[in-house]
Amino acid sequence: MSGLRLDAEAFEALVVAELDLLPDEMVDGLENVVFVVEDRPEDGSLDLLGLYDGIALTERDRYGYGELPDRIVLYREPLLAVCADLDELRDEVHTTLVHEIGHYYGIDDAELHRLGWA
Repeated sequence: MSGLRLDAEAFEALVVAELDLLPDEMVDGLENVVFVVEDRPEDGSLDLLGLYDGIALTERDRYGYGELPDRIVLYREPLLAVCADLDELRDEVHTTLVHEIGHYYGIDDAELHRLGWA
């Protein structure tokens, strides 16, 4: 695998640091969402950097007690594969987090680009 090398623990620390840097107005509305780091998507590809796994706020009637949390997944190996250094990785993790959080709020790719979030 070409690109940057970073073990799972160091990668997760970087993701947590980037989450802490996101604007409050973006993260304060997140309810029942967990952030997860996985090595690769289930299909083993390196094409997908992140995934929002849940029901967007705009499509929910109400959220029931005891529901499993939505998940925002960042894929370590694909992110490392597209980055040459730590600065690039931080930027890519930031962009991926914003992108997937946008999907939580029901914002599609075109709107994310229009808003300058992706």
